[in-house]
Amino acid sequence: MTGMTDVTTPAPPRQRTRNHTWAAVLAACTGQFLVVLDVSVVNVALPSMRSDLGMSPAGLQWVLNAYSIAFAGFMLLGGRAADIYGRKRMFLIGLGLFTTASLAGGLAQEGWQLLAARAAQGLGAAVLAPATLTLLTGAVPEGPARTKAIGTWMAVGAGGGAAGGLIGGVLTDLFSWRWVLLINVPIGVLVLAGAAVRLSEGRTGERRRIDLPGAVLVTAGLACVAYGIVQTEASGWTATATLAPLLGGVALLGVFVVVEARTAVPLMPLRALGARAVASANAAMLVIGSATFSMWYFMTVYAQAVLGYTPLEAGLALMPTSLAVVLGSKCAPRVMAVTGTKNLALIGTAIAAAGFGWQSTMGADGAYLTSVCLPGVLMMAGTGLASTPLASQALAGAAPGESGLVSGLVNTSRTMGGALGLAVLSTVAAARTAGGTGPEELTAGFALAFRTSGAVLLGGLLLMALWLPRHRSDRR
Repeated sequence: MTGMTDVTTPAPPRQRTRNHTWAAVLAACTGQFLVVLDVSVVNVALPSMRSDLGMSPAGLQWVLNAYSIAFAGFMLLGGRAADIYGRKRMFLIGLGLFTTASLAGGLAQEGWQLLAARAAQGLGAAVLAPATLTLLTGAVPEGPARTKAIGTWMAVGAGGGAAGGLIGGVLTDLFSWRWVLLINVPIGVLVLAGAAVRLSEGRTGERRRIDLPGAVLVTAGLACVAYGIVQTEASGWTATATLAPLLGGVALLGVFVVVEARTAVPLMPLRALGARAVASANAAMLVIGSATFSMWYFMTVYAQAVLGYTPLEAGLALMPTSLAVVLGSKCAPRVMAVTGTKNLALIGTAIAAAGFGWQSTMGADGAYLTSVCLPGVLMMAGTGLASTPLASQALAGAAPGESGLVSGLVNTSRTMGGALGLAVLSTVAAARTAGGTGPEELTAGFALAFRTSGAVLLGGLLLMALWLPRHRSDRR
């Protein structure tokens, strides 16, 4: 009688592919949540940081700025690195740096240590964010499944930004300010371990050296522009402290364009922006980011400084708004299948503009339902509906091997638009209040900022109607 050998049956190829797909989607969404969360989660913890570390008011604002400037400045480099060196490798490097910097920030004993950690967090986020989207698009084939996955990615990212105030308030009240940073550590370690085992490597570009001159120029240029924007709130638009970095940054970006046009292996091939879908979607994302990002800042200050809410109460009050942006992003793929990509971007932007118009009628003694909840839901539901088709439009127009680059462009457009918008709208609000700090003066300034945002969105609506291609495959 012949002995029987026990052979373990391997998992079917389809099952292995499905497992890798879900692992990629989960890793991408978790990474994006952490990246966006850390833009806003520290806001309510700033007073505690200042008293504990003895930071000056000027130093305190750099807890926010160090992260956002490094994030925006290194985004293109991170996106290109994902194409060339592999999306899994860059995901792990970015998340590892982000997690380590979060630990360093949470354990900081001096103000400069916290600022250095926040800058390192921003650098890690700049590497991580483009890799999350290239992981997702590499694992999910183009079509309805990819559109649905991008919608989930957008919803999770939007939820991270929206939940930052609430999560920061809870952690600060229950534990200490350090936990708004330390909370990233266990999550990061778990995702790193899972991603190292479950994700498969892949790259979409040729293995070659990165265009270092281009990387230095674009990073320095964007960082200078971002620094100049930050300076406007303290120094005004005409001060030397503002104009010098702004003009210097623009000059560096001009040199970057010249270098990219002449180098054999550019960091950002200018032909990428020659694709109509890529250029128009990024322009629209810049406009929408400039109008909508500041909403969270103004609504949080309005709720606390005018309506008298505590930080935790303000976070709870904005929960319907947070859920609206998540729901809008999540529903966008299904709606897009009916309306089309361009039409949904227009519809979402129009809904957001209506919400901003409603919010501009706010009063110093406004009721929660009509002055916070319902207009906030309209603003963010519209933003969620518009963002997903714009991201899909840009990625569909990307040439083979450049999905990481285009992903970095999308994130950079949104981040830089948000930084510019917050600086401009804060100046608009401050000009209206004319130094007044009473509830009526603050409310009048905020209302003007919301009206301005609504007008910007209407301008964006016209831009999209004229420029966005009707079909995603249009690369003119």
